Amino acid sequence: MKNEPAPLGGTEPVKGAPRKAAVTGLNHITLCVADLGRSVAFYRDLLGCELRSQGVRSAYLEAGSLWLCLELSPDTSLPPHRDDSHIAFSVAAEDFAELSARIEAQGPLWKSNTSEGASIYFLDPDGHRLELHVGSLETRLAHYRANPELGVRVIED
Repeated sequence: MKNEPAPLGGTEPVKGAPRKAAVTGLNHITLCVADLGRSVAFYRDLLGCELRSQGVRSAYLEAGSLWLCLELSPDTSLPPHRDDSHIAFSVAAEDFAELSARIEAQGPLWKSNTSEGASIYFLDPDGHRLELHVGSLETRLAHYRANPELGVRVIED
C-alpha cells in the first residue's frame, strides 16, 4: 500500500474571495533562562548572534532577521517536552562545518539528522532544543517533490 498524503483540514481558498487577515511572519522568540550572562555568552559567542541590549532581567539579540529575547526566570527547571519541538537557526553552507564543530565541542546533542540538508540538533544551557540547518522552505519542498514515496503533498500556488 502506498503512503498517501493525509487530507488537508479546512477548505481550499476561493479565487476572488476577500483576503483574510493573516500573520506576516515570526516577530520574535523569547526563551526563559536561569543565568542571563551564561545564555548571552552562548548565543553571542558560540552561535554568533549580535547582542543589541542587555538589562538585569533580559537581553535582546539578533540573528539575521530573528529577534531573540532571553528573559531571566526563577524557574526554568521544567522538564523538556519529549517531542520534536525545537527552534532551527539558518546557517550558510560554507559556515556549517565550523559552527557545528564548535557546537559539538560545547555540549550534548539531542537528535541525529534525518532531514534533507545539513543539520545538527543541540541544547542551549537551559535545555532548549535547537537546530542549526542549511536550507530553506524551498529546499525542503523540493526534497518532498523529488521523493513522493515520503507521502508529503506539496501545495502549489
